[in-house]
Amino acid sequence: MAETFPRTGIIDIGSNSVRLVVYQGHPRIPATLFNEKVMAGLGRSLAATGTIDADSMALAMGALGRFAMVAREMDAPLRTVATAAVRDASNGPAFIAAAGALGLTVDVLTGEQEATAAGMGVLSAIPEADGVVGDLGGGSLELVRVVAGTVTDRISFPLGVLRIAALREGRGPAFDRHVTRLIREAGWTGRGRGLPLYMVGGSWRALARLDMSLTHYPLPIIHGYTLAPETVGRLGRSIAHLSRTRLRSVPGMSAVRAGQLGDATALLAVVMRELGSASAVASTFGLREGLLYAALDPQTRALDPLIVGAREEGRLLGRFAEHGDLLAGWIAPLFPGEGPELARIRHAACLLADTGWRANPEFRDERGFEVALHGNWVAIDAPERAMLAQALHTSLGGSTTPHPLLAGLANVGQIALAIDWGLAIRLGQRFSAGLAGPLQRATLGLEPGHVLLSLGEADRPLYSETVERRHAALATGLKRKPRVVFGQALVGPTLRT
Repeated sequence: MAETFPRTGIIDIGSNSVRLVVYQGHPRIPATLFNEKVMAGLGRSLAATGTIDADSMALAMGALGRFAMVAREMDAPLRTVATAAVRDASNGPAFIAAAGALGLTVDVLTGEQEATAAGMGVLSAIPEADGVVGDLGGGSLELVRVVAGTVTDRISFPLGVLRIAALREGRGPAFDRHVTRLIREAGWTGRGRGLPLYMVGGSWRALARLDMSLTHYPLPIIHGYTLAPETVGRLGRSIAHLSRTRLRSVPGMSAVRAGQLGDATALLAVVMRELGSASAVASTFGLREGLLYAALDPQTRALDPLIVGAREEGRLLGRFAEHGDLLAGWIAPLFPGEGPELARIRHAACLLADTGWRANPEFRDERGFEVALHGNWVAIDAPERAMLAQALHTSLGGSTTPHPLLAGLANVGQIALAIDWGLAIRLGQRFSAGLAGPLQRATLGLEPGHVLLSLGEADRPLYSETVERRHAALATGLKRKPRVVFGQALVGPTLRT
């Protein structure tokens, strides 16, 4: 019986939005089952009055009432957290009491807790992250130093996107000086020199969306998208000349985010300059994911989120849950010179190799390509996504020439290698019929001038004309000839964990 993971939900009461996310799946990288937000603007009036205004309070309570009921219907235990607006507002206690009347227990995070959660969220998706996390919310900006899989220094500033407009209004360069002074007095000047700034928060993600639209970037995936300092400066100048209609035409751009882009970009430029950041990298993982990640035991945290996610997808969409790991071990001897970075992408391709089988046979290659390229994967960059997509496209019967949509994402050598992975996967799938036994009783490897398939005499019937053609295609791709040997005592791959 397939393993079933429990559901869990988080209500995140931010200064800009109130959001419910319900997760289900492997604890290391649970899938989003439900995601809904309401732009309540709880922090909108804080700078002027120090309170949450009545309209925002009513909008938020309506959302919370719905979210509480949805979570109950989904049988998803809830954790409800609030950040800067509720933390700083004089009527924050009244807000918490009103939420309590809806059956919600609100945990008001301190600035340090908020910063830690944002840092942990980035680490959950980018385990090798080394730099500064910048989490821009409606009421505050958190800066967090992450390195070697841990959160170290962290600080919170009253620089949320809902406060910036008032700080910038009519003050010209005074805003720049104000932010610079805050960062310098806190001792954070130069703390990110030569390192990335990992951008968390909807307003900064909207900036990445805008640059993708303006540059016609071929991969519409926000997570991992990188902006150079000069690009941020260019965007800041461009936004002033773009109409609200043009900004709203950007895919995924809400009216609220469009109106906040100028302020968010102005802050980003100053923060990057003062930290000495080499680039700004968008992260779709932040506070909510950080809260889940922080609750894991060290062994679960250490798991590779790409491999865990691909294995879970293969389990849900494939035919035989264990096949992907066995297949990865079976074809590995064909690629002895690959380092661990490439080997993990090849492993992920094997785990996803069966995901196209439920599609119409005419479109299996397209289904696999789509799952690989546009899947909600983390710990993978754009060239690696392209290699994953090409491998699945080839393995599921697509062309053995480079897919035209991938030309701007990976180089010729990377795509050629992915085609070879796809041919090897295709042979393994055909030879084994997706079953474990044939792979465990056979070996595949290289010898001078040949791709050698060795199997026992009893398995001779498995080497049919169809398998022979797949073997020949793989050998041709590797610039060798096929050779098959029967009757040898063999030990094939074992199940990988």
